[in-house]
Amino acid sequence: MHDTHADTSQQPSRTRSRSRLHASGKLLRPTLGLLVAAAALAGGWWQYQAHQRATNPGDVGASATGTHRTGMGMGGGRQPVSVEQVRRQDLHITANAVGTIAAANTAIVHVQVAGTLQSIYFREGQQVRAGQVLAQLDPRSFDAQVAQAEGTLARDQAQLDNARLDLTRYQDLIRKDAVPKQQLDTQDALVRQLEGTVKLDRGVLDSARLQRSYTRVEAPISGRAGLKQTDLGNVAQPTDANGIVIITQTRPAALTFSVPAALLPQIVAKLNAHQPLPVVAFDKDGVTKLATGHVDSIDNAIDLTTDTIKIKALFANKDDSLFPNQSVSVRLELDTAKNALSVPVAAILRGSQGSYVYLVNDDNTVTTRVIQPGATDGDWVTINSGALEPGQTIVVDGVDRLRNGAKVEVIRAGQSNHSGADGHSHAQGAAASTAASAANSTASGPGGDADAQRHAFFQQLTPEEREQFKALSPEQKKAWRESGHPPAAQ
Repeated sequence: MHDTHADTSQQPSRTRSRSRLHASGKLLRPTLGLLVAAAALAGGWWQYQAHQRATNPGDVGASATGTHRTGMGMGGGRQPVSVEQVRRQDLHITANAVGTIAAANTAIVHVQVAGTLQSIYFREGQQVRAGQVLAQLDPRSFDAQVAQAEGTLARDQAQLDNARLDLTRYQDLIRKDAVPKQQLDTQDALVRQLEGTVKLDRGVLDSARLQRSYTRVEAPISGRAGLKQTDLGNVAQPTDANGIVIITQTRPAALTFSVPAALLPQIVAKLNAHQPLPVVAFDKDGVTKLATGHVDSIDNAIDLTTDTIKIKALFANKDDSLFPNQSVSVRLELDTAKNALSVPVAAILRGSQGSYVYLVNDDNTVTTRVIQPGATDGDWVTINSGALEPGQTIVVDGVDRLRNGAKVEVIRAGQSNHSGADGHSHAQGAAASTAASAANSTASGPGGDADAQRHAFFQQLTPEEREQFKALSPEQKKAWRESGHPPAAQ
């Protein structure tokens, strides 16, 4: 009884303990939920800040310090840019297309008589002239036919000569009334019959000689000989599909291409005024100039499916740079804009307000200028309207982070010219601009990414710049990363 009483007295105590633990568990569960939610929010905010630093390091850095640094580099540094000056110059107004070279004439050289190919007198790919002997067939059988025809003609000619002599005798005798007139008429008919036979024999002889001449295969037109289609010792037939060789007349060469029908009035006006319309042929990539020619004719109808008109141009092609069926890029020069206000194509940007450029002011800040571009000639484009003047400086490279009023530093000038920009200088300017962006990212990014960003900056340098970078002090290296160019260029 004592033990039972003791257990009974301890039971309410254990019950109260379990109640307190149960209540504590109810309180801990919402507390843990709040902690997990807080951790998730903190992680999301950190990822958002990291993304912002990676995509727009300048703006994130400015937000963190409470200042606005639009278009600036690290610590308010200037954005490195390449510039060019607005200028007046003559630009060609052109139309670009893709065309195909065609031969003015093409001839498949067939043999006209069957025979064994004895000799070939041309080299593959050489220029041949009309009438030039290209090959020789075995002529012996044709020589025999000519000899046979000559013998037949000689025999019949002798018979004719004898019949004419007899006719002369009969005419003398008929005047003396020594022979009947019927005999004279018979002799006269025999002479005329033999004259017909001799004429027939002469035709047979001429045909035999012509057949023999066909054993000498001649070029029907002047042009470029292709690859031979048969070899020595083979029997050539007039029915051979490819003949002996194919000749293409490529001097001049013809080029066929299509341009928009909207240009037709301008083209027709030039042709009617007998003004030349130059046509320049480039390789398929549009880089290497192949030849210069002129418009020869235009088609007689517009293609309704494409709203274009076909044009045929001729090229002298004396250097044989153009080949039939060659695909080329075409530039048709329609007119020349004299002393036109122009800017590099690389300087023109497009936004909601239309086309614009960044103008560099005297205090090294930039201002947008809305323009209306016109015709393009290579790397330059005419300006139809806009607040620009010759000699003003505009940005051609490094515009990715510029805004109105941004500070810039010119690292390359004269990037472009009329014949094309200097690719090496342009690449160096772009590398410097990218290096400055990498330096800005290093400054505003998280501390754990600093080494990776410094490595990325180093990888963007040229081999010569890397050696120069290694020889600098830590302060100079830092200045290079922050400014985007080596200290020697400061």
